[in-house]
Amino acid sequence: MDDMLENLFKNAKVDFKKLVKYGFVKENDHYSFSTDIIDNQFTLKIWLDKNGKISTKIFDKSTEDEYILHLLPDISGAFVGRVKKEYEDTLVDIKEKCFEKHIFKNQQTQDVIKYIKDKYDDEFEFLWEKSPNNAISRRKDNKKWYIALLTIPGNKLNIDTEGDIEIVDIRADENVSTLVDNKTIFPGYHMNKKHWITIVLDYSIPNEKLFNLIDESYILANKSK
Repeated sequence: MDDMLENLFKNAKVDFKKLVKYGFVKENDHYSFSTDIIDNQFTLKIWLDKNGKISTKIFDKSTEDEYILHLLPDISGAFVGRVKKEYEDTLVDIKEKCFEKHIFKNQQTQDVIKYIKDKYDDEFEFLWEKSPNNAISRRKDNKKWYIALLTIPGNKLNIDTEGDIEIVDIRADENVSTLVDNKTIFPGYHMNKKHWITIVLDYSIPNEKLFNLIDESYILANKSK
């Protein structure tokens, strides 16, 4: 996968139904799509496998040879620039119409997203361009936040782990101090530590207990000033 493809589709998950609606054709274990570009001089072919991994090729229609200059960073010029632009514009359009954000990878995080959708019919909002891995959900009636999902380095919570972890921030009542043990439940990360708690989404807290805490947070968001 070239750098442009990798960056464009990072943290994106394909919706295969939308892919078919867009014009992709299912062939055995992959989906394919082709379109003419550069005044019909070239054909852009795109493939996605069953895991959503994308690959592309451009062919010169007059010779049927593969065109690769658009992939070479040191090659410039007006014509190559046109090829690159139409190539990238097509892929951006496919991403916008056939893919959804897939920032959060942990299964328990997916459990939380599904629970919020099923119980409250709420979606998560990605509000910050500079923090694209952070999302919140709020009550519909008063617009108060009751949950935030974040991806942060584990050392931010003094957890001995390499790389990033996924956490949930939720509201808690006056019992915050009794809930926090700095092992499974932590003071609210980037939140008011008197009213918020943080839980690492690794099943250290079972879903039943976690969902009960989320329900309490939803209620508290209605009482907050």
